[in-house]
Amino acid sequence: MNEAADTISTKIVARDVNVYYGDTHAIRDVSVDILDKTVTAFIGPSGCGKSTFLRCFNRMNDTIDIARVEGTILLDGEDIYAPDVDPVQLRARVGMVFQKPNPFPKSIYDNVAYGPRIHGLARTKDELDAIVEKSLRRAALWNEVKDRLDASGTGLSGGQQQRLCIARAIATSPEVLLMDEPASALDPIATAQIEELIDELRERYSVVIVTHSMQQAARISQKTAFFHLGELVEFGPTAEIFTNPRDERTEAYITGRIG
Repeated sequence: MNEAADTISTKIVARDVNVYYGDTHAIRDVSVDILDKTVTAFIGPSGCGKSTFLRCFNRMNDTIDIARVEGTILLDGEDIYAPDVDPVQLRARVGMVFQKPNPFPKSIYDNVAYGPRIHGLARTKDELDAIVEKSLRRAALWNEVKDRLDASGTGLSGGQQQRLCIARAIATSPEVLLMDEPASALDPIATAQIEELIDELRERYSVVIVTHSMQQAARISQKTAFFHLGELVEFGPTAEIFTNPRDERTEAYITGRIG
């Protein structure tokens, strides 16, 4: 499952990133390289900053009045915090799936078509139909919903709703997919489906996932970053982080002594 890193390009470069919520210093001097076509897992105790750091990649922290982000984050060499970058356009390139499935109160079709419509990605109804079908296929949902695309997305099961949200996120043809604990609200069967899907999605996208489950990180990621108290303690190949951590705090977390 692990490819040689030198055959995979770097997608996101973060250097000396600090995040403040008012006077609270939530992220401290984090630097990391996120590879393309790779699943990178962020692990660590609750409140350690992993979700806050994830949200730097698509400027979701901009939506919080008291949040301030310092440092440099480059997507394909471009500074995503440059003054001329439109956060809405950035979020088409960097899709996001949240912890709780949050389909719009619209039809299954309109949930997936929403992004392509607002970004003008389809000129005709046929083109939009094709995007919706392709996205639902990639999210492993097409066969379950193809005969009821006009039914409400909120009427699906939890696992189906989350796959619908993944289809919605990939409908704008993003390059990066951010997932903030995408399976934590799901039952074990739906979780297994989402994990299988993530493994398929990395063939096309750079996937960054925040997870509370170390077992999940070990199963689906190729790279793992361990955060503790707002710091990036250790980052490297998942197998090394779990079997041969270099930092005693990582070992303490993995063996369950801190959490």
